[in-house]
Amino acid sequence: MKLLQLLPSLDPQQGGTTESVRQMSRRMAALGHHVELVTLDAPDAPWLQPDDPAVHALGPARGGYRYSPRLLPWLRANAVRFDAVIVNGLWQYHGFAAWMALRGTGVPYYVFPHGMLDPWFRTQHPLKHLKKWLYWPWAEYRVLRDARVVMFTAEDERLRARDSFWLYRVREAVVNFGTARPPLDDGTLREAFLAAHPELRGKRLLLFLGRIHPKKGCDLLVEAFARVAGIDPSLHLVMAGPDGDAQWAPTLRARAEALGVGARVSWPGMLQDAMKWGAFHASEAFVLPSHQENFGIAVAESLGCGVPALVSTRVNIWRELVRNGAGLSALDSVDGTESMLRRWLATEPAERERMRARARVAFALHFTVEAMAADVLRVVQGGPVPFAGSGPVTAAGLHLQSLGRRER
Repeated sequence: MKLLQLLPSLDPQQGGTTESVRQMSRRMAALGHHVELVTLDAPDAPWLQPDDPAVHALGPARGGYRYSPRLLPWLRANAVRFDAVIVNGLWQYHGFAAWMALRGTGVPYYVFPHGMLDPWFRTQHPLKHLKKWLYWPWAEYRVLRDARVVMFTAEDERLRARDSFWLYRVREAVVNFGTARPPLDDGTLREAFLAAHPELRGKRLLLFLGRIHPKKGCDLLVEAFARVAGIDPSLHLVMAGPDGDAQWAPTLRARAEALGVGARVSWPGMLQDAMKWGAFHASEAFVLPSHQENFGIAVAESLGCGVPALVSTRVNIWRELVRNGAGLSALDSVDGTESMLRRWLATEPAERERMRARARVAFALHFTVEAMAADVLRVVQGGPVPFAGSGPVTAAGLHLQSLGRRER
């Protein structure tokens, strides 16, 4: 097949979605499919990699909407070269441009919302949600309505998406989502990380890895860690990741100091490549008390490294995690996060080792890039796809959901 992946940016600081799209595209190419990517990055963006499939960088895009005047003409001229287009993400120009360009061409497109329909955003950012409502009926609603299939990466995501807007009409499928298998040289990577951060050697490390952003529950983790730090003086929290748009890290550091654990919380910034994998292997657990997380690529990466994950029930794959015995979950609150940390610290060493083994098994079964690519290709090629409540159905026969005010 000839496939086009469309997304606003390949910048890794935009989150795990970019890496998954990149890895999925490479896997599809390795299977013999022709894959190209369109982004709204500047052509000289430093994160564009030579081993990516063909990338057409049509930016630099303008503003938060990521408008580029080059995108629509490019799609109209080139879309007919592809058997299908996969649109990644919502609320920016690339999806609406795909809808305008592909109408009447016979080229189907598929949409990955990547959690951007979660009603959490409505409750936490009501003014932004009002602006989205003004945009929804004439743009994003049509993008989703006319997609061949809207692909969700967890059952929780699919169900929550129905509560964001009453005008909602999509063909739904739930597919596997994942990332590349971690490198195998655990000891070498661990040692490289500890050599770069010698103050962490000999500590019991709890790792957060992601954007330092209010959505991620970073404040919950700092508060909860301060409550449990007295259990073991060797406990240490690593808050790894870039500071988000909110520029929140200084406030969190000050809070850790005020709670008396400033010296027991490290802030190494964004970790990539060997340093990222070394941080996983040096840690005994990964913690993500997020208020909203569609999938959590870092969760999958931690499992792939054999590191159990402690997540909130707002991380959409928490059920799969707990069902496979690869981690723990709790409510996204300080009390919930504290309870989860205490449960982990009270777990016997032998059971922690068993959880490490189960983490690797869960990753291999559910969260690899191979599983993701196979599922997406099955949907695009019209094969059986999972649909909750109806059993397997074919892509051509997916149920069309009209919720809220039903359309006739």
